[in-house]
Amino acid sequence: MPTFLRPLGFILALLPLLAAAQFQAPAPSIAASAWLLIDHGSGQTLAAANPDQRIEPASLTKLMTAYLTFAALKQGTLKPDQVVPVSEKAWRASGSRMFIEPKRPVKVDELIKGMIVQSGNDACVALAEAIAGSEATFVESMNREAQRMGLTATRYANSTGMPDAQHYSTARDLARLTQALIRDFPGYYPIYSTREFRYNAITQPNRNRLLWLDPTVDGVKTGHTESAGYCLIASAKRGPRRLISVVLGTDSDATRAQESLRLINHGFLNFDAYKLYDKARPISRLKVFKGAENTVAAGFPSDFLLSLPKGVAPSRIKIKLASRQPLLAPVQRGAMVATLSVFLDEQHLGDYPVEALEDVAVAGFVGRSWDTLKLWFE
Repeated sequence: MPTFLRPLGFILALLPLLAAAQFQAPAPSIAASAWLLIDHGSGQTLAAANPDQRIEPASLTKLMTAYLTFAALKQGTLKPDQVVPVSEKAWRASGSRMFIEPKRPVKVDELIKGMIVQSGNDACVALAEAIAGSEATFVESMNREAQRMGLTATRYANSTGMPDAQHYSTARDLARLTQALIRDFPGYYPIYSTREFRYNAITQPNRNRLLWLDPTVDGVKTGHTESAGYCLIASAKRGPRRLISVVLGTDSDATRAQESLRLINHGFLNFDAYKLYDKARPISRLKVFKGAENTVAAGFPSDFLLSLPKGVAPSRIKIKLASRQPLLAPVQRGAMVATLSVFLDEQHLGDYPVEALEDVAVAGFVGRSWDTLKLWFE
């Protein structure tokens, strides 16, 4: 089956494979059991060690809980000012908490901050129950969403990240999830840079130390259990480029922050960003059959940036566009209509899905009939 006909999860799974090892800058030595650095815009892997090793995600799990919460808000099935009753299960949640109470109803926006800033397990359970009726049903949605995203090495058993033999992920899957969260919910992502949150007369700081150490870091999430060690997914934006680091299984809170910053600095210091295409600007017009228009503009929903190691000339980049054909109307804006293959000299760096930048409606009877004949002969 051609690449452009693959499911969304398959295409997303291709993105982290972009940077070929021979073109990468020498990676630093990171004191962690597994780690990964990617370019947010392109999905390129800039440095990695054991990125596909199965690990316990601990509270990094809350990124998927947040993703589904933001999706519910976007769909209107959940409201920021909605008051949520606190169940006994949520109240008794073990581990880190925001200290919600059964006799004190809490608003959704408070639970979101409690989940993100305070890493509250009680907040996660309350949100899961508000969205799906029960945490068990919510976990089913978590696993379906992971499958849709192409997170093939991830499985969830709860909404919080508490240890469970059937609860696991990898650095690569966690990076993809973070990439999707930042891309799909830019309006909610700034919550991850909140340094502290006060609820029930208790103020708790964000556990991400990098928010105080580097002004370009604006997220994302810490995690820790005795078995998982100290983990941190961090993201920093400098100029037009955003990088995401995943550092797992360090020996202390200080180490996970230090090693994450080293990894992020490595990416910005050793790679340059090159913009190949502007956001929403057509890179081609593709032929459409049976449509009110004969062609559709195709491009990228955001600036297309490529990271290259310093000293590698961008003139060595080559591209090839493969259109999905026959492309039949109706075509919806945002639909994948082609694949852009990127090469450095003769080496294939990766494939990117190209989207329709506009809608194309179905043609009238005559137009559809004429195109049916053309397709028959072609």
